[in-house]
Amino acid sequence: MRKDLVIGTNKVLLGLSANDLEDWAVAQGQPAFRGRQIHDWLYNKGVDNLELITVLPKTWRNSLLEDGFRVGHLNEIRREVALDSTIKLLLETCDGLNIEAVGIPTKQRMTVCVSSQVGCSMGCKFCATGKGGLQRSLAAHEIVSQVINIREAMGRRPSNVVFMGMGEPLLNTKEVLFAIRSINHDLGIGQRRITLSTVGVANTLPDLAQQAVAILGRAQFTLAISLHAPNQALREQIIPTASSYPFEDLLEDCRKYLSITGRRVSFEYILLGDLNDQPEHAIELAQRLKGFQSHVNLIPYNPIGDGEFNTPSLNRVCEFRNLLERKGIASSIRRSRGGDKNAACGQLRRHHLQTLINS
Repeated sequence: MRKDLVIGTNKVLLGLSANDLEDWAVAQGQPAFRGRQIHDWLYNKGVDNLELITVLPKTWRNSLLEDGFRVGHLNEIRREVALDSTIKLLLETCDGLNIEAVGIPTKQRMTVCVSSQVGCSMGCKFCATGKGGLQRSLAAHEIVSQVINIREAMGRRPSNVVFMGMGEPLLNTKEVLFAIRSINHDLGIGQRRITLSTVGVANTLPDLAQQAVAILGRAQFTLAISLHAPNQALREQIIPTASSYPFEDLLEDCRKYLSITGRRVSFEYILLGDLNDQPEHAIELAQRLKGFQSHVNLIPYNPIGDGEFNTPSLNRVCEFRNLLERKGIASSIRRSRGGDKNAACGQLRRHHLQTLINS
């Protein structure tokens, strides 16, 4: 049981499993089935206030509220809906900070893009989040709440979850893994439909693999490495923190991760017009990844409004992919969604903060 969530000043119930809640209910002097009732209302009904769990005895509900227990949901403070039905939520934490979550629907699936931190310290040049710095990491319940918030906003059960929102997950590994466990067991989304994206933090991938096995039993989620360049020099131009994590060391850690988990590693590559999208970059990338059990996800740059980078042409994107494929590297192109509504990571929060400053 994660006693740290319900003891002390936190007293949050979201993020606890059915067994955790049963044990907690018994410790509260209630029958175990009360814990299962709370679990149903938290995860299936999406209740955001203990007062609304009407199946609980009123005297106990009042006692819990007086003692400071709470669900732990994030508050929605702004919603934007794109022409393609992509929904972006600006959510507020209990300490008044803002994060983003995105719901991306298609006929076949509904993907939720979640944040793992408030802001980010990695400073990637193409990312609006990195321009605002890091405020703190999110707790597991704050990550799980994003999935529920999007589910309720879209009126549709999510099929996939991707940690590709604000923050660097590997600087918040433990809470991210506890969130994955809850998303898997409590919300019923299979691990193989969960993707954890990272730009890479030195000496963390083997530890991630070991912690994943310890917390999840089996590490079946997809690890996606944000590579964005075929060599160290160019990568450092795009991702400043890459200066402390040599390209070959990152690939070697990916191999260690694969050996521990048995799971293929994916690589993400944002194509920045005239910077990293040339044929020679595709050929060099293919050479670096040759023999690696992997997949490359190509992502045309989604502008963040500062004019620093350009979006490559569709012909350039297709040529890049074709070169990879001819070299034996499996790849795909991710279609941009929600472009008319601040779709790039960090844009909605950045716009909201700027509005507050100017008001």
